[in-house]
Amino acid sequence: MTAPGSAPQPSYGPDGLVPAIVQDATDGRVLMLAWVDAEALAATLATREVHFHSRSRDRLWRKGETSGNVLHLRDLALDCDGDALLLTVDAVGPTCHRGTRSCFDLEGATEVRATPGRSQGFGWLETLWATIEDRATNRPAGSYTTSLLEGGVDATARKVTEEATEVLIAAKDDAAAEASGATRPSRDGTQAALAAETADLLYHALVLMAERGLAPSAVVEVLRARHAR
Repeated sequence: MTAPGSAPQPSYGPDGLVPAIVQDATDGRVLMLAWVDAEALAATLATREVHFHSRSRDRLWRKGETSGNVLHLRDLALDCDGDALLLTVDAVGPTCHRGTRSCFDLEGATEVRATPGRSQGFGWLETLWATIEDRATNRPAGSYTTSLLEGGVDATARKVTEEATEVLIAAKDDAAAEASGATRPSRDGTQAALAAETADLLYHALVLMAERGLAPSAVVEVLRARHAR
């Protein structure tokens, strides 16, 4: 992650601006292009929330200041000529004002894409994976993740099996509530239980992958290849 003190200094144009390409940290999808001046760059680095210079309003603009669809800065890079920035971000909600994930999700685009709904926040899993990787490398005492990793493949895989069973039970409980005619908010309890058990399953699956030295990107590539068929 780029630290404020080590931020690259772009070559601003005559208008004091430089183009900034915004890329999703989750899968590399280009989300938007906007303009940055020195003030916007400083605000971005200080807050870790992406700021631009609005050319139409001629002022500093924090992305998401009205919509809530902010962009959390993960990294910042300068191109080889020093006249363009690449911002790698975790996006909260759709980036485009049209409600799409990317400003490049255009009707008639060559690549067929499903129109995304509300962002599900998968990008945050990168943070969880980074923590698990750190535990796998440093093995801090008192960490639950460390204790699982110390148990080897048997301990980590056993927990995945246990949590999968808990997900099944929670799903059946929610299905029974639905069959009984229960609707929201009366199903909030069974839905919350299913969310909690699924969270446990995802976490323990990631720990198992760390124990086995398998990066989640390998799983993403399998899913991407299957989706393209």
